[in-house]
Amino acid sequence: MFSEFKNHINSNLPFLKKAKVLLAVSGGVDSIVLAYLCKFLGLDFAMAHCNFKLRGDESDNDEKYVFALAQKLNVEGFFQAFDTLNYAQENSLSTQMAARELRYNWFNDLSQQLEFDYILTAHHADDNLETFLINLSRGTGLEGLVGIPEINGNIVRPLLPFSRADIERYAVKECLGWREDASNASVKYLRNKIRHEVVPVLKGINPQLLQNFTKTITYLKESQSIVDDRLDEVLDIVVDSVDENCISFNIKELKKLSNTKAYLYQLLKAYNFTEWDDVYSLLDAQSGKQVFSTTHRLLKDRELLLLVDLSEESKDKILINNIEEQLEIENKMLSFSRVDEIDNNSQFSVFIDSDNIEFPLTLRKWQEGDYFFPFGMKGKKKLSKYFKDEKMSLVEKENVWLLCDASDAIVWLVGKRMDNRFRVKKTSKNILNITLR
Repeated sequence: MFSEFKNHINSNLPFLKKAKVLLAVSGGVDSIVLAYLCKFLGLDFAMAHCNFKLRGDESDNDEKYVFALAQKLNVEGFFQAFDTLNYAQENSLSTQMAARELRYNWFNDLSQQLEFDYILTAHHADDNLETFLINLSRGTGLEGLVGIPEINGNIVRPLLPFSRADIERYAVKECLGWREDASNASVKYLRNKIRHEVVPVLKGINPQLLQNFTKTITYLKESQSIVDDRLDEVLDIVVDSVDENCISFNIKELKKLSNTKAYLYQLLKAYNFTEWDDVYSLLDAQSGKQVFSTTHRLLKDRELLLLVDLSEESKDKILINNIEEQLEIENKMLSFSRVDEIDNNSQFSVFIDSDNIEFPLTLRKWQEGDYFFPFGMKGKKKLSKYFKDEKMSLVEKENVWLLCDASDAIVWLVGKRMDNRFRVKKTSKNILNITLR
């Protein structure tokens, strides 16, 4: 197996030979074999082991075994114990999902702190088949059927082409010891149930199951690449605009697609939506209707669907106590300075009579009923009417910040228009310049 592994690295993963890598080692036969293969190949690697404290002495003995292996191979070892059950309870996760989250969070922290280029895991072909069957049983799209990626960001799985039988035969031939996790024999978990009760039946029907499955995965990945290419073309057509807060999709162009619902799923699946019928119904909904995912919201605004990142939204008020302060607003800087004379007011730079304002100032988002006296005009105007006249979208309106004085009178629609009540007059003695850069 070593020669096949070496050929696979040279042909498909040559970058590993010059990289600094962190190898996840559980103590099972797959990770032990991967550790030896990396050593024999001369890779620059360290080992990382997680003790999830789920199996008492067995978990501690796994840690001792991996520690001894690190010394034997003369590589650096990192070891971390977790209170997995408590973490699962606090975060409302299953034990398996809690262990996975803890494991990868720690691996990524180690990689960033110690500058490892890649994290290696020992997933193999049987793991890939089991994942395929799990996704198939739960219902999935094409992305759930293409299997575990061999390279996913900084995660690399060099054993993915090899079967569990290949790995165990190599371990026995080379007299490599390993640890058996007793929980792997239990059919309590879905993966183990598929491993012990479903896969053996399928292999009994077709002994070439794993080889044929590998071919199928290859074909599915080729189909996925065609879909991705088509999506790139569609994005150029249906995306109306992109800015730091929002992606706008043109509903008219979306409806021209042969299967709009399928395209919507492909376009939006990365944003964690689950209620796809509700997403599709937005196309014909009234303006203002919206659907939320855990991370985003999708909003109908006339002839557009607006995709907004929830993490970018903030409704908090910000107090400004003096003119010495500088504030960052959505990657721009709001600053104040006293000046002796005025220049022309603009969208991003206004001059006000500071004798007319009382600190603290407040920076806030607009509310229904807000009004101001637009600079250069007589009389007041509701912001809702101003936004309509300016043909601003729902998201654009939501992202407008208002600079208000202590009485909550609007001084400036930041980056838009100042209020006429605070303009500089000939008699003004104290002039304040406020800029947004």
